[in-house]
Amino acid sequence: MSQPDVIVIGTGVIGAATAFEIAKTGKSVLSLDRNRRIGHGSTAGSCAIIRMHYSTYDGTAFAWEGYHYWRDWAEHLGLPASEELARFVECGCLVMKTEMNGFLERHMEFSSLLDCPFEEWSPSDIEERLPIYSLDSFAPPKRSDQDGFGMTNGDRLAGAVFWPHAGYVTDPALSAQNLAAAAARHGAGTRLGVEVTGILREGGRVKGVRLADGEEVHAPVVINVAGPGSAAVNEMAGITDEMTIATRPLKQEVVHVPAPAGFDFESDGTIVSDGDIACYCRPERGNHILVGSEDPECDPHVWVDSDTEYDRNFTDQWTTQAMRYAQRVPALGIPSTAKGVVDLYDASTDWIPIYDSTSLGGYYMACGSSGNQYKNAPIAGKMMAALVDYCEAGNDHDSDPLTFRLPYIERDIDVGFYSRKREINKESSFSVLG
Repeated sequence: MSQPDVIVIGTGVIGAATAFEIAKTGKSVLSLDRNRRIGHGSTAGSCAIIRMHYSTYDGTAFAWEGYHYWRDWAEHLGLPASEELARFVECGCLVMKTEMNGFLERHMEFSSLLDCPFEEWSPSDIEERLPIYSLDSFAPPKRSDQDGFGMTNGDRLAGAVFWPHAGYVTDPALSAQNLAAAAARHGAGTRLGVEVTGILREGGRVKGVRLADGEEVHAPVVINVAGPGSAAVNEMAGITDEMTIATRPLKQEVVHVPAPAGFDFESDGTIVSDGDIACYCRPERGNHILVGSEDPECDPHVWVDSDTEYDRNFTDQWTTQAMRYAQRVPALGIPSTAKGVVDLYDASTDWIPIYDSTSLGGYYMACGSSGNQYKNAPIAGKMMAALVDYCEAGNDHDSDPLTFRLPYIERDIDVGFYSRKREINKESSFSVLG
């Protein structure tokens, strides 16, 4: 493909979804990635949780819409029956009611407005589904070396809300590969093992990209979906001064522990978001449990300067997360050797992503999406395709933002919600919860 209509930087799940949706409009698309396999950036390290509860109405609507594509994954892709597909496991998501999340009143309000099913669970409901759980309260969350760690505050959890249609994808990298394969059926191309080192500009518009070996690839539209590398690409484009919302690479650790003996967490467990101990978890193959941090104040944010040169070793954060989860699951066995994932998020200032155009004509971004946007990749790709069409037709998205129709749930959203120029959204959880 000598000169595509669109260059997409990044073949993670959102980049691949964007390439797929734009290719379906008839434009020629070329995806570029410095990794040598599709989906092997931060997507591969994702817990790939598909959930519906968000702290904002727009976030809830986007996630509820996104669920339907994972539910109908084969139909969405249109790939041959011989293609191996990523699998969506619909196990539900249980969210503990806490004072910090307002006992989920707003979350339930948003779900009700969107006709997204949920159930309120009593403590006895929780214990029936998860008999390995203790419902003692330990808030506020602490690190394992802090005074009072492991001691209850004398209260018990008041209950929870269960979203039955939530779940997880067993192989997130494969999901990106599925999307890339679907895009290829519409003529899209991919080049792996190539690094973008410059954004070419001419007359106030993007002209294409420069690669590490000096090669120039020209295109009138370039979309930055570079994950933790997005900030560096935006610097190349010279548009960071116009952004009130920034993105930065953030190191994260995910714990991998075996479920307690006698309980099949893989088959009978569920995703759990537990603000009382600031951990989330989901089932994993082999009757294991993945445990992540919900970014409480006691857990330091480890921002890194480079998205390629950073410490990939586990730290005492792994121990803190494992032991915090053991407060909830007293029978949990903690391995002597740390196992799990060390990877990067592409986190924005308010943990809400940027899906936007820029003052550089033809240059777009889908950034700041790591940690809570994997689930939204299919609909984010559709929205980015619509945004490119809208702006390339001469519309000014900054002054007159695109209104985008969510096809499944038949709701309109203001894409300006995801603007690079927005005020910091005070309704955000300012965490992986979005």
